[in-house]
Amino acid sequence: MYFFGLNAYSKVRGDKVASYKEIVTKAIIGKGKKHFKNSYTLKAENTPSTVLGCWVINHKFKGYKSGDKIGVDGSFDINIWYSYDNDSKTTVINKKIEYNDLFNVRLRENADLSGDTDIIVRSLKQPTCFGVNIQDDNVISFNIEKELGVEIVGETKVKIAVEDDEEPWDEIVDDVDEDTLKEIDEKVSEDYLK
Repeated sequence: MYFFGLNAYSKVRGDKVASYKEIVTKAIIGKGKKHFKNSYTLKAENTPSTVLGCWVINHKFKGYKSGDKIGVDGSFDINIWYSYDNDSKTTVINKKIEYNDLFNVRLRENADLSGDTDIIVRSLKQPTCFGVNIQDDNVISFNIEKELGVEIVGETKVKIAVEDDEEPWDEIVDDVDEDTLKEIDEKVSEDYLK
């Protein structure tokens, strides 16, 4: 936790005076998640007979502020394995797909997006491929499903109550008493170097 500023004040509660301090620190000021289902198409070089598999790899993303919203730029590689020539041959189509998604992240009370903020994006559900279909003219259609989470870290104020009463000090007692010290002094020889 980073402490940027400190402001102290007191408030009377009954017969006691309670002290409070305001601490300015970095904390999560907004958090949200969004589920996405998008449809895409790819054109195959050969006329597909059967789709044998579809997988997504290399998912990368980065968040940024866009006015009062949060944007996420990302990309992933799609690989579709299919057969052709009446299921006698196979090949794989691979393509990089880029996306840009916007979030309306609800901010916590008194939070401000205009200041210095950090945007943290997490993939809560990695992109997965489903609903792959062969269409006319060598076109393969498919759906991608993913879930992204966004956290906005910014400056905020926190109030804490401060105890005015100091805890009493514990007395530290040595384990050695006077008789032990006297015995040690008698046994030590001052001419031990000779």
